Amino acid sequence: MKAAILELAGQPLVIDDVKVAAPGPHEVLINTKACGLCHSDLHFIDGAYPHAMPCVPGHEAAGIVEAVGSEVRTVKPGDHVVSCLSAFCGHCEFCVTGRMALCMGGDTRRQKGDAARLTRANGDVINQMLNLSAFAEQMLIHEHACVAIDKDMPLDRAALLGCAVTTGAGAIFNACKLVPGETVAVIGCGGVGLAAINAAKIAGAGRVIAVDPIPEKRALAKVLGATDAVDAMADDAAAQIVEMTKGGVHHAIEAVGRQASADMAVKILRRGGTATVLGMMPLDCKVGLGAMDLLGGKKLQGAIMGMNHFPVDLPRLVDFYLRGLLDLDTIIAERITLDQVNAGFDTMRGGASARSVIVF
Repeated sequence: MKAAILELAGQPLVIDDVKVAAPGPHEVLINTKACGLCHSDLHFIDGAYPHAMPCVPGHEAAGIVEAVGSEVRTVKPGDHVVSCLSAFCGHCEFCVTGRMALCMGGDTRRQKGDAARLTRANGDVINQMLNLSAFAEQMLIHEHACVAIDKDMPLDRAALLGCAVTTGAGAIFNACKLVPGETVAVIGCGGVGLAAINAAKIAGAGRVIAVDPIPEKRALAKVLGATDAVDAMADDAAAQIVEMTKGGVHHAIEAVGRQASADMAVKILRRGGTATVLGMMPLDCKVGLGAMDLLGGKKLQGAIMGMNHFPVDLPRLVDFYLRGLLDLDTIIAERITLDQVNAGFDTMRGGASARSVIVF
């Protein structure tokens, strides 16, 4: 099969032939049909986050099951599925207390010494990034890293549910537990931020404020449900938000992964408000609350992958799309081929568009 390989951080991906192993007992072989380009991939590609090399990136994907291992019970050949990097074991402390996105269960992840899943023709091992490696014509993943969906769902739109929408919408529905009428500010209007804005509209937010430096993205946010838009680079951006909300927002969602945007999320909270950081911050960043913030009952939280309950949440998101509530069409800026993956990441670095999706 063809796959996009990251040989070394900071270098372009290389399209090459890769061999994929047969499914193990709890593994699923999927014919990849679509995969979104996510900023999280770019963090690894550019070297901001470490990973074993060489590897095949990609994690926001949808496809059709080709074959399953002997113990797989959750999906079957022919099922349409969406993948998820937050695979769950089902029996650890986090799973049994309803925090599946925090699962670190070893039985869903590659262990040192495991047989190689991806290799070159000469037998050299290629690592699976985040145990998925979706920039490839096929994926071999744990059964708890995918979920079957309604076959009426277009797979190019379904791919976005694997990360951007699960993270952004999950933050609203799961981490924030937004109450209808509450005010939300979303800082960063990429795929994750736009999904959070759309979900805030679905959840009945009273006011949804999009904060981004790029006019095109602020315009997209308005289409997806933002009631207001603020230029993140304006000197008085935070003051504008506090003024228009008469004291600050109930929920501030950081969807960029930058120190300045995380600090702004805390700054624009009203008394008792919650800042939720979704972006992959530089590893040396620290975000905090001051003494007066704490006295005012403000809260700060992370929400990896939107604190999703993937097998339950994802079919519901599919239903939202099929009923016309969730707007995934607006988030997709372009559809590209695997050969155009490097150009797609160059577009992402430019910052003006939302999501590029590889269609196989």
